[in-house]
Amino acid sequence: MNKYLDSATIALEAIWAAKLRSFMTVLGNIVAVTSIIAVVSLIQGLNASVRQAILNQAGADSFNVQRFPITRTDEEFEKARNNPRISLADARAIRRYSSLVTSVMAGSDAGGRVSYQGRSIDNMRIQGVTGEFGDFSSFDAERGRLMSPTEVDSARPVAVVGWQTADRLFGSELDPLDKIIQIEGTHFRVVGVSAKRGTLLGRSQDEFAIVPLGQFQMLFGARRQLALMIKPRDISLVAEAMDEATLALRMARRLKPRQADNFALFTSDTILDIYRSATTGIFAVLVGVVALSLVVGGIVIMNIMLMVVTQRTREIGLRKALGARRSDIMAQMLTESVVLSMFGGLIGTFFGGVIATVISSFTPIPASIEAWSVALGIGITALVGLFFGLYPAMRAARLDPIEALRRE
Repeated sequence: MNKYLDSATIALEAIWAAKLRSFMTVLGNIVAVTSIIAVVSLIQGLNASVRQAILNQAGADSFNVQRFPITRTDEEFEKARNNPRISLADARAIRRYSSLVTSVMAGSDAGGRVSYQGRSIDNMRIQGVTGEFGDFSSFDAERGRLMSPTEVDSARPVAVVGWQTADRLFGSELDPLDKIIQIEGTHFRVVGVSAKRGTLLGRSQDEFAIVPLGQFQMLFGARRQLALMIKPRDISLVAEAMDEATLALRMARRLKPRQADNFALFTSDTILDIYRSATTGIFAVLVGVVALSLVVGGIVIMNIMLMVVTQRTREIGLRKALGARRSDIMAQMLTESVVLSMFGGLIGTFFGGVIATVISSFTPIPASIEAWSVALGIGITALVGLFFGLYPAMRAARLDPIEALRRE
């Protein structure tokens, strides 16, 4: 251990003695690690933000039934375009035939104008729901309360609004509870305000209003697309409950055994998998391109270490004459190469974190600096230093002490 500590001390002294040369040597590593840390931090932040947004909308403890599946080709879309609309009869069939289901909510959404005493928000998301919506974790009320099943089933003009909707309409000086707002010209009483959800790529997830489905259909028409949100008895029974729901819908729609499903089932994991499959390749290529600069940095380090071996020929010869073995010389040179490379990695990690934080502060893209990405960046630079320092170290170890001492 002392041998490696001594080699590290010598390496740090060599770096400090030639500060400009050392900086130029590891510049490639600095740029590479800076880019990797910044890119990975932004990717992690974006993934976390998308995941949270999907969980807020779809719920982690439920699954959805929709009219259309995910289609990737025109042929798949043509097959699905004639699927019948999701209806309240489908919801009743699932309640009747599925023993693993505890709640079935029907819902629809549209963009509408919401106003209060001269303040208005255009094209805001208006969501109509049935009475079971309170059973799902994606609906909450930080202030006030949720609409009661009786209020929803009797289509009373009440609403739960998002955090930013309340902030924009009422500001900090007014309590939104029990205030009368207008949605598409119809009066609604605010009974609750949802907790803050944040933004996704600059788009707020807190501008919405939830109203009874009956009121929604009076505002936007009864032929709006419906979707079902279904909650199983236990989260571990999601797969079994989806099978029962599928069977119930096929029975209700009188589909023959050979006929394909004319509906689609989704979970939050399904949507996340689609997102990952669409972005994983892009992110991998992006990180790979950035990582190529590490190879350039490694080649620069190898060239510098070869030059160092030439400059320190007499020193190496003297050490070998005093009893240093080949392994000692190799250990010294490899340690210097690794320390030099990791020095660039540490600087790059710092700059990468700063760049990711600045981008997150001034753009809608979130950043998340993970400990594993920092360890990965520094670890990769250590491997680069080890790999590209191997040849110079072997060359130094092979020097003949007599010939080395003769050189001036």
